[in-house]
Amino acid sequence: MSTYRDFASHRGSARATVLRTAGTRERRSLLTAPRVPTVGIDIGGTKVMAGVVDPDGNILEKLRTETPDKSKSPRVVEDTIVELVLDLSDRHDVHAVGIGAAGWVDAERSKVLFAPHLAWRDEPLRDALSARLAVPVMVDNDANTAAWAEWRFGAGRGEDHLVMITLGTGIGGAILEDGRVKRGKYGVAGEFGHMQVVPGGHRCPCGNRGCWEQYSSGNALVREARELAAADSPVAYNIIDRVKGNVQDITGPLITELAREGDAMCVELFQDIGQWLGIGIANLAAALDPSCFVIGGGVSAADDLLIGPAREAFRRHLTGRGYRPEATIAKAQLGPEAGMVGAADLSRLVARRFRRAKRRRVERHERYERYAQALRTARTGTSQESQS
Repeated sequence: MSTYRDFASHRGSARATVLRTAGTRERRSLLTAPRVPTVGIDIGGTKVMAGVVDPDGNILEKLRTETPDKSKSPRVVEDTIVELVLDLSDRHDVHAVGIGAAGWVDAERSKVLFAPHLAWRDEPLRDALSARLAVPVMVDNDANTAAWAEWRFGAGRGEDHLVMITLGTGIGGAILEDGRVKRGKYGVAGEFGHMQVVPGGHRCPCGNRGCWEQYSSGNALVREARELAAADSPVAYNIIDRVKGNVQDITGPLITELAREGDAMCVELFQDIGQWLGIGIANLAAALDPSCFVIGGGVSAADDLLIGPAREAFRRHLTGRGYRPEATIAKAQLGPEAGMVGAADLSRLVARRFRRAKRRRVERHERYERYAQALRTARTGTSQESQS
């Protein structure tokens, strides 16, 4: 990484230009993007994952840490990202860094406009990180990066019209058409989790009530289980016993584990979450008419406990059911690493500019050295002639 710090002062407007234009050339540019290792960062409300990814989507090394506390301030999260990248760079030749952020990213992919689960408001994340890391940095929404990874390497391969739904702390979404991420005019397309499905419903961190993610997400799953346990419901005795009465120890992975073991309450909770998921997908099908929905994120690890009820609800609520082609609903293949892999892969589009600039600097230095050597030789010859 130390070799990159030498070039920190040469980035400026050229990088901003390539970031602005990369979005319109993504599919074509991938054919000529440099086949170099890059780092992908996936930032969620609870964890930060970083990994070195090769051009074929293989993870060479991965690190993971919890999203820092201290109100999850921008500086604290930024420090965590820098530490992870520098750690990985000690063992890998990193040419660019891609960030998949859980929030709204502007059209130029430089600022996080708003992050419901982090203290980011109009945060210039790209510039802040590139100044400290001295390699090109690309910022995008984490659902966009996950969808890109699934289209390139996973469940979305071969699909020209794909919608990604990521179920984690909340719900993220992304739209790909003809191999292009559709970010919208202002960069914030795909925020499906904040569609209002229940007017006056549960309060959402985004400030509204009744958002879709309040009924079909990891937070919704845990909230419902904890409420039943706190009420000392007879159906919750098994999970209460597992956490020894400490309701706050109830987590999504524990609910998934118990559901797989056949716990009736946990199975029912997944059915409820899956039903809300299917209803939302049916609404998206009416608006977007994709050929495939890919379901990713940590909650999707429940497999058919979640996907099965979602498919049933989708068929039941789809507009024009029986008289129109139905989109397929597939589980993401890359698991929780999809956002990280996609961020790394997209960052290769800006790595090209870095490599070209670095090569030009090296060539200039070599020309200068040749000129200086020729000048020294000429001076030496003149000096010898004068002495004779």
